[in-house]
Amino acid sequence: MTGNATAAIAARPEARSGALGRVAGSPLVRLITRRVLVAIPLLFAISLLVFILLELLPGDPAQVQAGMDATPEEVEAVRRRLGLDRPAPERYLSWLLGVLTGNLGISSVQQKPVTEILASALPPTIEIVALAFVVSLAVALPVALLAARKPGGFFDRTIMVISMALLAIPNYVLALLLVLIFAVAFRGMLPSLGYVPISAGLWPNLRTVILPVLALSIPLMAFYARFLRGDLVEQINSADYVDTARAKGVGSWRILWQHAFRNSSFGLLTIVGLNIGGLIGGTVIIEQIFSIRGLGMEMLQALGARDIAVVQICVFIFAAVAIAANLIVDVLYAVLDPRIRYGRN
Repeated sequence: MTGNATAAIAARPEARSGALGRVAGSPLVRLITRRVLVAIPLLFAISLLVFILLELLPGDPAQVQAGMDATPEEVEAVRRRLGLDRPAPERYLSWLLGVLTGNLGISSVQQKPVTEILASALPPTIEIVALAFVVSLAVALPVALLAARKPGGFFDRTIMVISMALLAIPNYVLALLLVLIFAVAFRGMLPSLGYVPISAGLWPNLRTVILPVLALSIPLMAFYARFLRGDLVEQINSADYVDTARAKGVGSWRILWQHAFRNSSFGLLTIVGLNIGGLIGGTVIIEQIFSIRGLGMEMLQALGARDIAVVQICVFIFAAVAIAANLIVDVLYAVLDPRIRYGRN
């Protein structure tokens, strides 16, 4: 017994190393590793491009922040304080080194650390984007499935007309219409301005984000429902596996959910991944309309004031989220269909 136990203990490290080797060599892990290795230089390239574009903007940032009535000595003092008297490559490398070490710099306008600005701006933006994403998919999926079950029926035609009408309305126009209806016509049923954090209470918080979330999610849910319904109908009408399932006596709902939807989910995932960037970008306008001091408002105001440190980190975060969303979509492809051999690509 002692010899067997000793051999088992000795074999454990080898077994663990073999398991780790299999995990590290799996196609899914190789996919994630490749995507991360591509994302890192891409993020640096985006940050460099934003820095160059800010440098090419007309006007003098020091003059903008000092004021149009400032004397040349005051403008020069602001230029030195902001570090604008240093060469552009040195300033970019200094910013990049600060980001890598966790030092995001100081806002030249608000005169406080950028990390402090992000701490207050990120929660409302994250909440609005996350809720808009969840609401759009939660409504679009059952609506598309119900419409695809009887193509050409009353429900299907009604949904297609409504979705086309909603797609024609820009989200900022929709936001103003929602304010007109729920804040004006219904006399303050929902607030039209401001944001209440979750720490102040769940319902007060939800009341302040319902309208922004609806303004962002309604066009998305219409687009997702229309796209998924079309793909489901195409799968049902043309796929051989659907005819085989019908011949076996499989019910229509089971065909729709277990067969057609599984194949249609690949196209939906692609569309969702591509729309994440647009969803985040939409917060820039929506936060302005509803006077929510989130990441979008901070970036827009910093851009007008030439607050370079804030603009750069905001764009950096937006780009990172978009890249991460596409990475998650690639991973879900492999999870949904194990036949996809990313390791060979």
